[in-house]
Amino acid sequence: MPARRQVLQAAALSVTGAAAGAGADLLAPESPQPKGPPAGRDCVPPLGPVTVDPDDSRYQDLVRRGHKRYVGSPDHVRVVGSTEQVVQAVQEAVRDGKRVAVRGGGHCLENWVDDPSIRVLIDLSGMTQVYFDPERNAFAVEGGADLEQVYRRLFLGWGVTIPAGWCPKVGAGGHFSGGGYGVLSRTHGLVVDHLYGVEVVVVDGAGRASAVVATRDGTGAERELWWAHTGGGGGNFGIVTRYWLRTPGARGTDPSALLPKAPASVIDFSCTWPWQGLNMDEEKFARLIRNHGEWCERNSAPGSPGTALYCDLTVARRATDVNLTVGQAHGPDAERLVDDYLTALGAGVGAPINVVRERKPWLTAALSGPNASKLYRLKAKSGYLRQRYAESQVQAIYRHLTKERDPELIIGSVGFASYGGKINTVPSSATAHGHRDAVMRVLFMSTWNDPAVDERYDNWLRELYRDVYRDTGGVPDPRDGAYINYPDNDLADPAHNTSGVPWHRLYYKDNYPRLQRAKARWDPRNVFTHTLGVQP
Repeated sequence: MPARRQVLQAAALSVTGAAAGAGADLLAPESPQPKGPPAGRDCVPPLGPVTVDPDDSRYQDLVRRGHKRYVGSPDHVRVVGSTEQVVQAVQEAVRDGKRVAVRGGGHCLENWVDDPSIRVLIDLSGMTQVYFDPERNAFAVEGGADLEQVYRRLFLGWGVTIPAGWCPKVGAGGHFSGGGYGVLSRTHGLVVDHLYGVEVVVVDGAGRASAVVATRDGTGAERELWWAHTGGGGGNFGIVTRYWLRTPGARGTDPSALLPKAPASVIDFSCTWPWQGLNMDEEKFARLIRNHGEWCERNSAPGSPGTALYCDLTVARRATDVNLTVGQAHGPDAERLVDDYLTALGAGVGAPINVVRERKPWLTAALSGPNASKLYRLKAKSGYLRQRYAESQVQAIYRHLTKERDPELIIGSVGFASYGGKINTVPSSATAHGHRDAVMRVLFMSTWNDPAVDERYDNWLRELYRDVYRDTGGVPDPRDGAYINYPDNDLADPAHNTSGVPWHRLYYKDNYPRLQRAKARWDPRNVFTHTLGVQP
């Protein structure tokens, strides 16, 4: 059933970071010209540069690599295979006065990459290497790699991984820069908690493009450029061509000891609480959400055994007849954790149906994750929760999911994903990602196929979001905030954000002034910008 499949895919998007993520892996630092991939590849010429104009047979493929809803019309697409080629492409765009954007994986949930004002699109398809860099004693990931490539190469080469998103086709570039959150984050933190350095193509006040390397070991402006990429979002400071990853405190030169060990195996699980099958009334519906929220509150403290389980409860429109939970657990107590979670979730509601649980080798599970972001047209909004929603907010969700207006048309959902654990051991100012006290991340989403109903779906989701947050001006409480990797241009629109709280406070909390200072130093001409762009 298409509607059910769209709900399942929407739930899957919960840990992709599909926003600023795949489409906008732009960032910035400065230092010596960086080294390329390891010896052995030096003799192989890099792909590109290739300039693809609108009359080229490759053009339509390249401008449609992103979100299905947005298709750009740049003067040309530059396919690049090296940092030097990126520098050249940016320099030419600045010289010609043309607005530039970059595409890594392509999943940006807003039109930041495919906006009509973008005249030059730099495509990083030729920069997908993942390797160990002995000079920096860290793993290098090029800006065009996707999570599938990252997971496969880190695991098969060294048995390690990073706590990134569940959807393997998400681009690493933008996903990393916005924080990078996934099923292992409750155990190992965010991706940015393991970020050692970045290589960024930046443009100075004189309009000169250059590549810069910034690391957490640096000082002054260069360290601030590294810090800005630890959650400052894509598309703000330059084009990130390479990331280096090494866990803080890791010692020695053995690569297999420098990032978290991947689990030997995991348990993937899913089950549903159907509206019809359980005669799901408002009381049961509220109980289901409360059960999940209470479980997250009890099991999200740093070091809690429950942090070895990731879970995401998605409640969907009654017309789709689907409320489901999906998740993954690892470690010696994985079976018990799943049992305890499902028991807690069903208390007072009823036993779930369609229960599926499967133990898989870790890499198999990582590479078989869902890939929803290019299948449908969609709109997404987000929020964090330090505690479960108030009763009035759950009532608002129920009203919108059970409205009979357009019962066969609107496909929408609200997903509550577990958060906290190791994530919350990092001070909020230590990285640009300041959300370090949440126990859940909420994803509001609607999906559809027909361009003719774009406005109807947008408005349905806006009404839902506004109703849930009506006591705080139609947006989350600023103490909770929202996730920049699920960007929502509405938060910068006073017609939809009536709270008086600026969008950047919701996404960055108290870290925005520091991001502005980094922006002023590294992109003073505001070459790299978008609707929710950091302003100098």
